[in-house]
Amino acid sequence: MKIKRQKHAKKTITFYKYNFNFREPFQILVDGTFCQAALKNKIQIKEQMPKYLMGEVQFCTTNCALKEVETLKDLYGAKLILQRFQIRKCNHIKDPVPASECLLTMLGETNPHHYFVATQDKELTKALKKIPGVPLIYIILNTMVLDKLSERTLKHVEAVQLGEIVNSPQQKSIQSLKEKEGLGKDGEEKRGQKRKRKSSNPNPLSCLKKKKKNKPMPQQPKKTDGEKKKRSRNRKRRPAGGEKAAAGSNPTTA
Repeated sequence: MKIKRQKHAKKTITFYKYNFNFREPFQILVDGTFCQAALKNKIQIKEQMPKYLMGEVQFCTTNCALKEVETLKDLYGAKLILQRFQIRKCNHIKDPVPASECLLTMLGETNPHHYFVATQDKELTKALKKIPGVPLIYIILNTMVLDKLSERTLKHVEAVQLGEIVNSPQQKSIQSLKEKEGLGKDGEEKRGQKRKRKSSNPNPLSCLKKKKKNKPMPQQPKKTDGEKKKRSRNRKRRPAGGEKAAAGSNPTTA
């Protein structure tokens, strides 16, 4: 049974990663009801949650959830657990609201911060299933369970694949491409406007003078051993008459 739950969780998380850009560390938004159920069933959230989701986890809550737990004496243990988590700012600092209402405002209509929600509140669960891309975690039979994909989430992904809906990051990239190409919002080229070409400086390499290529010198054919020139020797010629004539030509002193 544990292996089956692990495969289901892996498949669901991969779906959220691919279609809604969920990334680690996963942000788990927790309320007091989930902490109370974990305390009752002796579940160690910080140790078991990362193993179940197969990734790094970051637990967080809101001031409204903390104040709701503080008002109830029976949830003192849940209060101690919630105090260990990061507190995310909400819009109800001065006038606190119930935790279920606060968590709904934190998610908005599209869950832009990619929160997982851990709760045992059934009314909150029904409201969250109407928002696309919200993974729900609850405790049943002493185990944590990642809820199956809601119909609203599946319809949203199907509409995106058919091109009926464009996700916000995709919409920005498509709009920027249209602006670069001189297209309007409807994909049609703007009439009466010429596309401006950006003036760019000439390539400095193209301005350089072309170097004249030196013509290669013709190579002389190598001479064979038989064609090698003989070494010329300069011979000194002796004057006629031999040594006496040489002595008479040079004047001597007496």
